[in-house]
Amino acid sequence: MNMRVSIIRRVVSRIMIPFMQLFGLYVIMHGDSGPGGGFQGGVILGASIILYALSYGLDSARQRIAEKTSDILSSTGVFIYAAVGLVCMLIGGKYLQYNVLPIGEPHFASHIGILIIEIGVGITVAAVMITIFFETARKDERVEK
Repeated sequence: MNMRVSIIRRVVSRIMIPFMQLFGLYVIMHGDSGPGGGFQGGVILGASIILYALSYGLDSARQRIAEKTSDILSSTGVFIYAAVGLVCMLIGGKYLQYNVLPIGEPHFASHIGILIIEIGVGITVAAVMITIFFETARKDERVEK
C-alpha cells in the first residue's frame, strides 16, 4: 500500500511542479500590475521544490538544488534589491525611486525598476523557504536516528 501512495505522489508531483513553477514566475512578473509579486511568487517557487523533496526524498532534492546554491540565491536576491536602490541614489534620486533610472521615460523606468525588485524578492523568498525546509528536515532526520 505504501508503494502505491509513493507512486501516486510522485506522478502527481511530476505533473504539478512545472505548472507551479510557471505560475510562480507569472506571479512574480505581474506583481507590479496585479495581485501577487515577489513574495507570493517566491513562496510558490519554494513550495514547488519542497513538493519535490517530499515526493522524491531529501537526497534527490539536494542533488537538484545544493545547500550552497540556495545560500547564494538568497544573498543574490537581497543584492539585486539593494543594488537597484543604490543605483537610484547614485543617479540623484532617493532610495528605490525607480523613475530616475536611465532606462527611458520615467513611467517605463519605474515599471522596470519595480520588476527587477520583484525578481530579487522572489529569488530570496524561494531560496529562504527551501533553506528553512531542508534545515528543519535535517534536524528531524537527526532526531529520528
